[in-house]
Amino acid sequence: MNWNGRFWATALAGSAALALTVVADSTLSVDPAIPAYSKVEGIKGNINIIGSDSCVNLDTLWGEGFKKVYPEVNVSVEGKGSATAPPALAGRTANVGPMSRPMKPEELDSVSSKWGYQPTGVNMAIDALAIVVHKDNPLQNLTLELIDAIFSKTRKGGYHEDITTWGQLGLKGDWENKPISLYGRNSASGTYGYFKEHALYKGDFKSNVKEQPGTAAVVQGVAEDLYGIGYGGIGYLTPGVRAVPLAKSFGGTVFKPTYENSLSGKYPLARFLILYVENAPGKGMDPVVREFVRFVLSKEGQEIVVKDGYMPLTPALVKKELLKLETK
Repeated sequence: MNWNGRFWATALAGSAALALTVVADSTLSVDPAIPAYSKVEGIKGNINIIGSDSCVNLDTLWGEGFKKVYPEVNVSVEGKGSATAPPALAGRTANVGPMSRPMKPEELDSVSSKWGYQPTGVNMAIDALAIVVHKDNPLQNLTLELIDAIFSKTRKGGYHEDITTWGQLGLKGDWENKPISLYGRNSASGTYGYFKEHALYKGDFKSNVKEQPGTAAVVQGVAEDLYGIGYGGIGYLTPGVRAVPLAKSFGGTVFKPTYENSLSGKYPLARFLILYVENAPGKGMDPVVREFVRFVLSKEGQEIVVKDGYMPLTPALVKKELLKLETK
């Protein structure tokens, strides 16, 4: 399925920070057709952000940039997983809920039962969910079926055997009989949910996956474990790990998690990062939230996306997302 088919069908439907050096793609830049942010008068108040760990660095950087424009705005950020965003929004302990996956129907219902209407999801950046191995691991590529057989006990992808050693993936010599060490996220994580749905064919994880509180911890674990493998947002890659190119299935073309491959849908684990906010029918958004989202979708906001190692929206995508800020 192409980018539009896969993403518009889904996207429209805190952990402690670790001292890691993120590897950003130095070739990426924000399209100059995306307008710079224009300040408006009278903006003050609070931005309370609760949700995705994958987005916590982005949210913090956006908050810092927004506060430079509006010194009278206070920004707080808490990233403990996408699953924490819906209850925080429903209870209005947060007015911005970042998620690395779309809300589930039951989550939308939980918010609308409190508000009387559903939250508005705004796509804010593009992420390629990377399969990471130690930088010295010689593994060349993987398919989704193999990833499923590595991480899942149910193997709904159909591979004929459970994969537990590196030799089963074609590695020779000292690697051949070494057991694969699995790193992943906990069930509150949107990355966990996305990986379960798209890489494990909605199957179940193996019990020996080392669940980490955040993506940075997954990457650090693999960087320190020669025989480790994990998954996480491309924005968290460090020099100690390497992203493995992927093919959707056996015999398919292998693609790296690049911007072009993510936009085209060729890389099979590309996704949007989403901000959920309140846009009350007939009333619209709280001005401070509206301006925060406008800042995120501006040239300055998308430059922060690139700085943090993620991928910026195109001008066409920005234009589409800005329409969501209009009063319903």
